[in-house]
Parts: sequence; C-alpha cells; structure tokens
Amino acid sequence: MKENRQSQNTIRAALAQTHILWEDKERNYEIAQERIREAARQGADVIFFPEMSFTGFSMNTDVTGEREEQTVQLMRTLARRHNICVGFGWVKDCTRLCGKCENHYTVVDRAGAVLSDYAKLHPFSYSGEDAVFRGGCVLAHFALSGIAFSSFICYDLRFPEVFQAASQRAHMIVVPANWPAKRSAHWKALAQARAVENQVYLLAVNCAGETGGVHYTGDSCVISPDGEVQAALSGSEGMLIAELTDDVERVREAFPVKRDRREALYVSLYEGKIF
Repeated sequence: MKENRQSQNTIRAALAQTHILWEDKERNYEIAQERIREAARQGADVIFFPEMSFTGFSMNTDVTGEREEQTVQLMRTLARRHNICVGFGWVKDCTRLCGKCENHYTVVDRAGAVLSDYAKLHPFSYSGEDAVFRGGCVLAHFALSGIAFSSFICYDLRFPEVFQAASQRAHMIVVPANWPAKRSAHWKALAQARAVENQVYLLAVNCAGETGGVHYTGDSCVISPDGEVQAALSGSEGMLIAELTDDVERVREAFPVKRDRREALYVSLYEGKIF
C-alpha cells in the first residue's frame, strides 16, 4: 500500500533556463513574469529559476542586495496570480549583522506562502564570492505535491556529503545555478552522479547566454534516480517541463544502496580514529 500510495504523487515541474540580464532586476522580473505565465498555461505545478535569478552572479551586493526582500514579495504575488509554485534566487543583505550578504534560494507555494528559504552553504571562493557572501548552515526541506524536496545552489553540487544528508528525507533535489560553459562537463557529470549516488530525482536549472562577461550554455536537465537524463536543454534560453512520479522508495527498495551506507564508520575515518 505504501508503494501504491506513493506512486500517485506526481508533479509537473518547469525549469526556466533564462538569459539573465546583468544586474537589471526590473527587466529580469518582466521576463520572469512571462515564464511564470507560460509555465502555468502549460499546467506546471512549479517553476524553478536559476541562481541569482534576476541579477546574474554578481558580487556587486550594493546593487543586488535586498533588505526589504522585494524579490520575495513580487514572486509571492506572481505565484498567487498564476496559481503556481515558484523557486527563485536572490541576494539577502545581512551586512548590518555580519558585514556580508547571503545567496538565497526561496520557494513559495500557489498561495504565496514561503515553503523554503535556503542560504547557499558553499560560497564560490574561486570567484571571490566568499569575500562578500557568508555560507549558510541549514539544509532546505519542503514538500510540493506531496513529494519531499530539497534544494542546493550551484557550487554546492561539488560537495556530495550534503546531498547524502538531504536525501535522507528528500526524493527530489533542485540545483539552480550560474554554471559557466567552460565547466559544463563538470556540471553534467556531477548532476548525474548526485542523482545516482543518492537515488533521487535531480532537477538542475542553469542560465544561458552572455551575462556579466561570462558565457553560459544552460544544460538544464532532469535526471532520474538511476541516472537517466529524462529531459535536457542546451545552448539557448528556453523552458523544460517534465512530469515526474515519486517512485524513489521503490527504486531504493529494489537496489538498497542507502541501506549499506556506514555513516559512523565514515566519520571515524574522516577524524582519523581508524587507520
């Protein structure tokens, strides 16, 4: 009965692979409204946008940072207006508290209520993100259409341990990003690996085009728990829509990898207690 009940949990998810106009919130908001309207017209339950959805991956937090959370308020309004859940990235200005900002990804439901507000765990030091952003310290867990979700952001994809932690509860994980074309092979390989090793659906949504002097090819994709790429979009902006059924427990029962994990042993090895 558990498997049959779970198999009925389905979701129609849209991934908006946008060309983000550099630090131009107002124009990007307009583009987002069109994407949200189109996703709702096509019957999507949720639409997910890339990291820093309406500014691009900018370290200019004087321009991108928000204290009044205007992006959150606008997305709440659009979710209610179009009767669709929305996931989006934005910059939270925490400078009064700690001198830095946070890279956030928020998900709101059809009624505009905030389901999840996640701060990126791993600032990308290679680009200087750590100089102006502090890392978060809490995993994101939320439910959509009766399905357990989690989310990470871009560079987090390189850290498998946090995905193992999240997948203890999550059956679907969303990874919004601004991942450059020159490392697109890493993006594809890591997304597939995270799906397979955690036996989850991995929804990876990236931007496309030239933004802030960096070229992006998108390569947004939906990957099943067995590593199959069920949908993908590369090279230009557009929107993927995939209908997914939560069969994760069936997959895990049929091939019980998680049952064989020895977490306590891994911690001991990491701490040097066993040689």
